[in-house]
Amino acid sequence: MSQTDIIYDDRTYENPALYDGVRSKRVFAFIIDYALVLLLCIPVSIVIFFVGLLTLGLGFFLYGILFLLVAIPYIGFTLGSESQATPGMRAMGIRLERLDGRRIDFVFAVVHSVLFWAANAILTPLILLAALVLDRKQTLHDRLLGTVVVRTDTL
Repeated sequence: MSQTDIIYDDRTYENPALYDGVRSKRVFAFIIDYALVLLLCIPVSIVIFFVGLLTLGLGFFLYGILFLLVAIPYIGFTLGSESQATPGMRAMGIRLERLDGRRIDFVFAVVHSVLFWAANAILTPLILLAALVLDRKQTLHDRLLGTVVVRTDTL
């Protein structure tokens, strides 16, 4: 691990001010990001239409994974960016951080989101209630991956 991989090597995550209002901010950030991904699906669906025409219909099968074609790069490039936050998270003043102090990269951001989607699909959204009882207001996938969502105004 190089020096550039570590962001906060002396950060303490025990400060309750870091987590004040994080649960509701996460919900609103999720809604904003979902809206943005759905808007981005429009131009991608147009591209898929033309790919479908060029491939004599085979490209139309991409419509089945349209949401994934948009959401995975969206999450990877935004959550894995320097700000470690999606546009919705930035609008709400929160960011994702690893407890070991390393940066969130593209692959880690995608794994974090896929684990969220899979856990919700398999275990129902009731698993999000874990944020009500776990310390640092973590969800199940946060706990498994060693991440927390913190307010950016307390950094």
